[in-house]
Amino acid sequence: MAALSDDDTLQLAALPAAPDLAANVCGWLSGLAGERRLSPNTIEAYARDARQFLAFLAERFGAPAGLDQFAALAPSDLRAFLAKRRSDNINPRSLQRALSALRSLSRYIARQGGQPASALGAVRAPKAARRLPRALSASDARAVASAASREGEARDPWILARDAAVLSLCYGAGLRIGEALSILRIDAPIGERDAVTVVGKGQKTRSAPVIGPVKQAIEDYLALCPYILKPQGPLFVGAKGGPLSPRIVQFAMARLRGALGLPDSATPHALRHSFATHLLARGGDLRTIQELLGHASLSTTQVYTAVDGARLIAAYRAAHPRA
Repeated sequence: MAALSDDDTLQLAALPAAPDLAANVCGWLSGLAGERRLSPNTIEAYARDARQFLAFLAERFGAPAGLDQFAALAPSDLRAFLAKRRSDNINPRSLQRALSALRSLSRYIARQGGQPASALGAVRAPKAARRLPRALSASDARAVASAASREGEARDPWILARDAAVLSLCYGAGLRIGEALSILRIDAPIGERDAVTVVGKGQKTRSAPVIGPVKQAIEDYLALCPYILKPQGPLFVGAKGGPLSPRIVQFAMARLRGALGLPDSATPHALRHSFATHLLARGGDLRTIQELLGHASLSTTQVYTAVDGARLIAAYRAAHPRA
């Protein structure tokens, strides 16, 4: 299970389940990593959901559950699990994911010749309110993506330039932070190159246009970077020359929030939301924005129409004399 951390592997070895069920859980997670190529974060979340459910069953039944107990689960067992998780202040989206993980495990067990847990089909996932993405204002987004906003920080100039370049890609090209950090040095969008190819969710490849200010930010970073970057190595590197961790960029964004007085919702991913929201507000076509974001479904992109509509209504209510 290469996509699992050492810590997860150790915990899976001590699953609160009978050996037959524990072996199927391990095989299922390995298949998610190797065959379905789910992201490491998703696999870790599914592993956590499975551990929590198995621990609940061991407590409920008085002994670790095996394949027979899993197949014989009643809807009341699953509802009790969801109720317990809800009492721990777990949000509905996490509960939805947990049910999805258990259904995936059940299908895996069936493919291996075992009996699936039919009760999983009788329990509805809790409804979750659809959260609207919170975009930054255009001026705040530009400030976050500007190296000038970092002047005075007690860090090396090349690191400040690097952070500005990464965040510029999030706002200027609508990239996820992982997509920005996956760019190779040989593919850097500089000079005559005005687009970058990235691999997004579901291993979908897309080409993202890169505008002049973003190219300039990357060129500034490359001019200051003290390391010789290998063509097939990462474009963005850490302080010691290794691949840059997303956490470092998130920490940089946190410092900027304090310096610029931005809310906690101002994250690197909020810059991607800002990219879409600002394009739509300036007349961008929804299907074009869908392609730029790499969304598989137009319905995912349509959430930004609600964001823009909410902003217009708020402006109307604040400005109209009879609102």
